[in-house]
Amino acid sequence: MTLEKVAVIGAGTMGSGIAQLFAHYGFTVSLIDLQPSLLDRALSTIGTSLDRMVKKGTITAPHREQTLSRISVGTNVNGSVSGVDLVVEAVSEDPAIKKALFRELDANCRPEVVLATNTSSISITSIAGATSHPDRVVGMHFMNPVPIMPLVEIVLGQATSQSTAQVVKELCARIGKTAVEVADFPGFVANRLLMPMLNEAMFAVMEGVAAPSAIDTVMKLGMKHPMGPLELADFIGLDVCLAIMNVLHEGFGDPKYRPCPLLKRMVAAGQMGRKSGRGFYSYT
Repeated sequence: MTLEKVAVIGAGTMGSGIAQLFAHYGFTVSLIDLQPSLLDRALSTIGTSLDRMVKKGTITAPHREQTLSRISVGTNVNGSVSGVDLVVEAVSEDPAIKKALFRELDANCRPEVVLATNTSSISITSIAGATSHPDRVVGMHFMNPVPIMPLVEIVLGQATSQSTAQVVKELCARIGKTAVEVADFPGFVANRLLMPMLNEAMFAVMEGVAAPSAIDTVMKLGMKHPMGPLELADFIGLDVCLAIMNVLHEGFGDPKYRPCPLLKRMVAAGQMGRKSGRGFYSYT
């Protein structure tokens, strides 16, 4: 199966990055979101990202224009996916929302179309169970920022076929990514290892062990991390961190994955990190 046309559902940070990536490598991309304002913002974000690449000499100005010309936007899921070869879902980390979307995709896509989810922790098997073609459902967990980070976790659900896995691995090679195949466990590999570290850093703040800047400095200078754990949590979004910790806690039933109470309080207060202007640091 030749993959040339891609639909990306969800125009947030991850969705816009995924759309940019595929368009950069010559794919025709439909970027879909129910909110026109998010689509406008996504196109602006993609344009700014491409401008930076031109300034750095990574791409030429004509390539920038070609990349943008390959991306169309729309709010109608059904009308936008009928002719595509691949769908990548990047909507909110809510199992109910994802399952409802995959039921809709299953009804409107050709039966051979690969349905991929960019979920960072939710069960692929559970999402695939909402479709009549679970063998074609797979996890493609991109890292943020998508155009820069080289890794994609390929997550196989209980029914994901080896042919689907192979198609996606070959696709990752086409878009310059290194694919790592992982099993369908809560948090997969990346977030099963990363999120407990961020969560523990939050416990250290809550317990008065050190200030956020001190904790981040220890990890950057002592462990050679490019970003401290609290900086990174703000970058990811504290609401996303909480959602993933809840998946780990519920999925494994192990108290070591209990979300830090401070994290829960901050999210309840609307302190989501960079996107809200305030998290462990202020961005206003």
